[in-house]
Amino acid sequence: MKEVLLIKNGELALKGLNRHTFEDILIKNLRHRLSDLGKFKFTVAQSTIVAEPEESVDLYEAVERVSQVFGIAAFSRAAAVEKDFQKILAATAEYLEDELSGAETFKVEAKRSDKKFPLTSPEICREAGGYLLGKYPHLKVDVHNPDVTVNIEIRDEYAYVHGSQIKGAGGMPVGSSGKACLLISGGIDSPVAGYMMAKRGLELTAVHFASPPYTSERAEQKVHSLLSQVANYSGRIGLWVVPFTDIQEKIKDNCPEDIFTVIMRRMMMRVAQIIARREGAGALITGESVGQVASQTLGAMICTDEVCEMPVFRPLIGMDKDEVIALSRKIDTFDISVLPYEDCCTVFTPKHPRTRPTLDYVIKAEGAFDCEPMVLAAAENAKFVNIKAKQG
Repeated sequence: MKEVLLIKNGELALKGLNRHTFEDILIKNLRHRLSDLGKFKFTVAQSTIVAEPEESVDLYEAVERVSQVFGIAAFSRAAAVEKDFQKILAATAEYLEDELSGAETFKVEAKRSDKKFPLTSPEICREAGGYLLGKYPHLKVDVHNPDVTVNIEIRDEYAYVHGSQIKGAGGMPVGSSGKACLLISGGIDSPVAGYMMAKRGLELTAVHFASPPYTSERAEQKVHSLLSQVANYSGRIGLWVVPFTDIQEKIKDNCPEDIFTVIMRRMMMRVAQIIARREGAGALITGESVGQVASQTLGAMICTDEVCEMPVFRPLIGMDKDEVIALSRKIDTFDISVLPYEDCCTVFTPKHPRTRPTLDYVIKAEGAFDCEPMVLAAAENAKFVNIKAKQG
């Protein structure tokens, strides 16, 4: 029996005349995520993408990967059947045997896109329901809260039979909204921020600041692992590892300790903007949340943003830590984030940071050294790493 994946568009259905552009991007992303499993043929009709294997593939693994691709509202593994009603009935009983045998109640839902098919949708439901009751006499019909929903879709080329739909990742196809640069540490927040902006269709590139010997190779490898998990949803991510030791030591030696973190973040933003422009990215992404730490107060963020010449997206801005942790567990980054390898944001943390820094005070303190040559050198000496999805 031929099996396919029926993939339902989410927000893409609202895109009007531009919808096909978004669908093309989604198919490109699906093709990339499934490429090492085997060849698939993709066709589009009525807000549904049909992914048909052209050779033997692991459909269980394909289902797992499709569940992580942004731009999909729901999908299902389905049997493709010739549009002969008796064959459709037989295929329904056979294909859904495991689900129907273990259920107590069911209902049938039908969609008839091909209006030439001789039965209407209500007639398909009635006839199929009666047929399945004859095959599985232990079943009862429950149209409100069934254990199993049997779906029969009559489309142009085939009839498709499947059980309940699987919830998709939602959002927009990655790459449909442009590209942005994620500032990633080894903590809990920044990977979640990257995931959330990829869900809105942004392709990700990433910047990580390393400060050897204060930070170890394990801290950098931790970032690789975090991005690999995020890449399960966002697709491949280019990572730039920036040498930051000289800048941090210069700040430590020349600036007041209470605003060390604010000045450090201003320097990070300067470097990240250079790399973002080089990568064709139009915005920066951070994992900041208002009031979470001293460097994330409103005053500190105002001082940080003063050096920014492109938008800064902060998708976690109104979330509390428990909400962020819940999301990090969902995308499997939490256990990596809590590994005890320090990043450059923690090694020089001041004992008593100023929570309400003023811009004048920060700019004056920053004038103790010439930052531009150091920023340019750090961006120039950044090391590139290509991060692939952990799955596939």
